Amino acid sequence: MLSVPRETFVPDDKREAAYVGENLTLAPGRVVLEARTLAKLLDALDIQPTELVLDVGCGLGYSAAVIARLAETVVALEEDEALAADAQRLLSEEGVDNAVTVTGKLTEGSATCAPYDVITIEGGVEEIPAAILAQLKDGGRIGAIFMDSAVGTARIGYRCSTPRPRCFPDLPSRVALCFRPDMAGPVWAIGPCGTTRNCPSDAGRGPG
Repeated sequence: MLSVPRETFVPDDKREAAYVGENLTLAPGRVVLEARTLAKLLDALDIQPTELVLDVGCGLGYSAAVIARLAETVVALEEDEALAADAQRLLSEEGVDNAVTVTGKLTEGSATCAPYDVITIEGGVEEIPAAILAQLKDGGRIGAIFMDSAVGTARIGYRCSTPRPRCFPDLPSRVALCFRPDMAGPVWAIGPCGTTRNCPSDAGRGPG
C-alpha cells in the first residue's frame, strides 16, 4: 500500500487529510476506506497474482490501485459516472494497466467478467445483494464491512458449494456463503438476500 500514493485518489481539498486514520468522504454514500481497515481486509482476503477481483464502489480508484498490485486483473465498479471517469483517469496516470473502471449499479455487480475469484465491497453494508453473490466463483472470497448502527465489522466470506451450511439447508448451495469474523471464529452464512444466521461451529466452511 505504501507504493500507492493515497493522496492522488482523494479530492484536492482533502489531500492533507489523506492519511488521517478515518474514512474520507468522496460523495454522498461513497468513501475511501481508512487505510488500516482496507489493509486488514485485503490481508484476510489473501489475493493472489493470478486472480480476478471485482472492487465494488471503487470511488476515485484508490482501492483498485492497491488491489492491482496484488491481483492479475481488477474490475473497478462505480455507480457515480463522474467518479468512475476520474478513477479511470487517475489509474491511467499512475500506470495501473491491469485495472479497468466500469459504470453500473453497485447492487448489481458487474456480470460481464464474472465469475470473480475475489469481491471487495468498499464501505459498510447491512446485506449483500444476490446479484453480487452470484458473481463469486466457487471457492472464491468476498470481503465486506457489515454495519450494526454506527459500528462496522469486517467479515470475509467463502463461497462454499459443498458442504452446504447446515444453518441454510433449504437454500441452493450455489448461493450459500460461509462468513467468519476471523479465521477461528464462528461461522456466518449469508443467503441470497443477505440475511444472516448463526451457524454451528462445525458448519461447512470454505477453503483455508
